[in-house]
Amino acid sequence: MHLATHRHAFYAADALAHTARLVIDTESTDPDTLLAAADRTTPWLRRPLADFFHAHRLFAPPADVEEVRATARRERRIQAVPIPLRPAVRAFAEALVAQRENAERLGLRPNQLKTIEIRLDTIRDLALHLHEQGLTTWAGVNVCDVEVFLARNPVRRASWLAGLRQFFSHAHRTGLLLHDPAAAVQAPQSRGFRGSTLTFDEQRALYRRWSAGKDLLPHEAFIGLAALLHAATTTELRHLTLDHISTASRTVRFPGRRVDLALDDATWRALEGCLAVRRALHTENPHVLVTRLTRVTTGPAGAAHIRDSLDLVGLLPRVLRSTQLLTLADELDVKQLTVALGMSYGGTAHYR
Repeated sequence: MHLATHRHAFYAADALAHTARLVIDTESTDPDTLLAAADRTTPWLRRPLADFFHAHRLFAPPADVEEVRATARRERRIQAVPIPLRPAVRAFAEALVAQRENAERLGLRPNQLKTIEIRLDTIRDLALHLHEQGLTTWAGVNVCDVEVFLARNPVRRASWLAGLRQFFSHAHRTGLLLHDPAAAVQAPQSRGFRGSTLTFDEQRALYRRWSAGKDLLPHEAFIGLAALLHAATTTELRHLTLDHISTASRTVRFPGRRVDLALDDATWRALEGCLAVRRALHTENPHVLVTRLTRVTTGPAGAAHIRDSLDLVGLLPRVLRSTQLLTLADELDVKQLTVALGMSYGGTAHYR
């Protein structure tokens, strides 16, 4: 019944048959044993099994799916590095993960998993470039090698250099290098935000659509209003759960923020529409934004769902968020903005 309620009957029957086979083969009904067997023989079955056991409190909550997937993505990037240069890249990746975990323990704002992957992308590409030039050790890298690599894509020079500085600084501290070849390299940048934003007329049109529009999908309305009026990020929207909502006070605390946010009438109505959709799915997923694919899991909706929800207006959530950030940065003190949105000082200064 757990699967049949949310998935096609054929899928539920297939999952039940494979589970029965696992029980016969392992001669056990222990959840951990069945999950381990599913990993070896039928990997697709592990997720529905884990969600079923978690929903019925038969074992500890399943590992964070996002963390598991991020670990696999990091490993793929490390494996792409030429073997002679790989140990240093692995040590760097482990250091980045350790920094993230320490920040979480201390209540600071940790690096996003995506940021770590971007850094590893840069170091992987540099390693491949160096290996093509005949270098097999990091000790032989000099400033000229760094400049040649950065010249391959001037548009991304600043982003790449940030990753290189972080890597070579780590390598220097750990004794892998006697010098930092990226320390003297510069990447001049124009200050201030230069991305896309919306005019007042465009904002009004979108607000009317999402606050009074008929036959509108609830997810579109809530995602649009949360980003446009409250500068919500894609990550905050994906990971918003029922525990972050206070119905009595009509407030929301987006994940990563330190203050409760009182929602306006339009955003609250859109949120209630999302909760109604969630109830109609009869799901035990704790997140506010539940999709057809996540209704039988405990994981958040994918970032693609957040983007796709705004396809009809032809906008990305970051454009809506940037528009509101520019307005807030002009009206509020930097300290107020960092507290309200959970951003770093550098992140908010970018919009001033």
